[in-house]
Amino acid sequence: MTERYDETDRQEYQEPVVVRDRRKIDPETGELRQPVTEQPPEAPAEPGASGPAAGEATVDDAVAPVSDLEKQLEERTADLQRVQAEYANYRRRVDRDREAVVASGKASLVNDLLPLLDDLERAEQHGDLTGAFKAVADKLVGALERAGLESFGKEGEPFDPSVHEAVQHDTSPAVTEPTVTMVLRRGYRFSDRVLRAALVGVTDHEPGGAPSAEPIDPPVGGELPVDVDENAR
Repeated sequence: MTERYDETDRQEYQEPVVVRDRRKIDPETGELRQPVTEQPPEAPAEPGASGPAAGEATVDDAVAPVSDLEKQLEERTADLQRVQAEYANYRRRVDRDREAVVASGKASLVNDLLPLLDDLERAEQHGDLTGAFKAVADKLVGALERAGLESFGKEGEPFDPSVHEAVQHDTSPAVTEPTVTMVLRRGYRFSDRVLRAALVGVTDHEPGGAPSAEPIDPPVGGELPVDVDENAR
């Protein structure tokens, strides 16, 4: 008798018709409606099946954690990208500062050796730089040049006020622009940094001979012009 009663109840049960208003604007107030999360219709509980009690809402626990996980993943990814960018900038800044410190230290050391190079140059000009002394001097100069030392200030090169210091001035028609014609002290630069300007003598261009003077009065009838004493007037 109990089995026939249960089968009759299942045949008489009909799923209720649900009408949902999906309009986003309320026709009565004209205001925008807030989105409402729809819950799936509850299926009738079969006899002997365990399920939620009557009136109890069912929530799918697999939906909310997935969205939260994606949000956390995006936040962690953004944080990681920001940290990587900051670290890359830090590395570049540290490398740049390290190179600047190394270059500054080398330039300071080479600057202290410039008087020694001047002495070697004067000894070579006087013929005293010979033998083992010359071999040691050549090795020293070669090592400094390989490190980045460069000398400038030669006769015949154009005058550049940024690297030349003029201590003597002259004019000549043999040059077309300000030209270094005498070097009193050689200049040096190290890795595009001027350590010391060169002391030079500069020669500027001088125009050719002075133009010939024309007579005051042109000759008339083959006669020479007569000079008139201005004091006699």
